[in-house]
Amino acid sequence: MAGLWEPDFERLMTVLRRQGEPDRVPFFDLFFDMQVAGPLLGRACPTDPDEAMAYEIEFMVEAGYDFVVTRASYGFPGRETRVSQDTAERGTQRGWRDDSHGPIETWADFESYEWPRVRDEDFAPVEKLGSLLPASMKAIPVLPGGPLESLIGLMGYEPLCFALIDQPDLVQAVADRVGETELELYRRYCQYDVIGALSLNDDLGFKTQTMIGPADLRRYVFPWYKELVGMAHANGRPVILHACGNCSEVWGDLIHEAGIDAKHSFEDVIEPVAAFKRHWGHLCAVMGGIDVDILSRGSEQQVREYTRRVIEQCKPGGGWALGTGNSVTNYIPIANYYAMLDEGRRHGVY
Repeated sequence: MAGLWEPDFERLMTVLRRQGEPDRVPFFDLFFDMQVAGPLLGRACPTDPDEAMAYEIEFMVEAGYDFVVTRASYGFPGRETRVSQDTAERGTQRGWRDDSHGPIETWADFESYEWPRVRDEDFAPVEKLGSLLPASMKAIPVLPGGPLESLIGLMGYEPLCFALIDQPDLVQAVADRVGETELELYRRYCQYDVIGALSLNDDLGFKTQTMIGPADLRRYVFPWYKELVGMAHANGRPVILHACGNCSEVWGDLIHEAGIDAKHSFEDVIEPVAAFKRHWGHLCAVMGGIDVDILSRGSEQQVREYTRRVIEQCKPGGGWALGTGNSVTNYIPIANYYAMLDEGRRHGVY
């Protein structure tokens, strides 16, 4: 057994399987502005890809995580994103998708679209991880977008909303092609021993509701969730759903039908993480939840007090990992991020 602050993926698996309390509360985040690693490691992230991989592993180990993140380069090419100056102190530029259009709005678009092939995906970074990670550490791949995000990216959000009424057969065809492709990507990841769990990265909603109606999610999206989770479970991997937005209307589907193992991404304005754990923690592991608004705009003392309170609420019984409510963004003050982790070290031991 690894020491209390040495990486041990079984610690995280205890949470994901909801098998009681591990030795301490694990840390969990999927998305990082790697500039936060500089103060801990004493140097900036190198530009060489192999050196950057080793740098990220070193950071995750030193910060107290039991896993590293690996990102798929695979994705469905869409229209160019819009770009503007990033107003964050550590930012350069920030891009976002133009949701008024998509590369597939008609059947002719569908037939002419050049679908990327999973067999052309470069899995060399995953293969390298096996020789670089400590023996007790595993990797979690982050896909570029799940079935709904990819459907929105390919059709455009506005055209998709019309197509749900006017061209449901086209929506079904795009959704199925996406699902089949992502299932193959899951299958490939499951071939690597270094992969300890799988992430289903699919933002489902916004502050008040889901991006498309629950009935449409059940028709076009959730059947593929069930396939993806089934593939992962058949290969001994749990699935962590990273989904922003208000999903309250479909949580029964996600847990009972799709069979997800864990939920990541929480906002207090929608539902605080402690409330979610009370409602669903007996059926689903709970990951992160330290509100990004508090981390971004609060003082270090406020972050510490808030984090301690969440630890007190979510720690008992296990089934929870400490981390941000969404991601370690470039607009979170670095001192606040490390204050959150420090409170975990101080108060997260069982």
